[in-house]
Amino acid sequence: MKLLELTEFLVKSLVSEPDMVSVKEFDDEDLVTIVVMVAKKDMGKVIGRQGKIIKAIRTLVSASSYMNNLPKVKIEINEF
Repeated sequence: MKLLELTEFLVKSLVSEPDMVSVKEFDDEDLVTIVVMVAKKDMGKVIGRQGKIIKAIRTLVSASSYMNNLPKVKIEINEF
């Protein structure tokens, strides 16, 4: 599974409005940046208490990147 698809699947599974989720990928030579856009009311569901949910998402995507010999991943979350 590609990193973009994995991130999109994980985020859409958490939110109440999955149609409002937008995930984009920006590649550099040694870093992949994934930008996730969610509705304002779903921001708390994605971040979680003390950032535990987003930290878990970042860990899963980073592990997938490492296992597939891909560059490091950075995930950013923004709201509409």
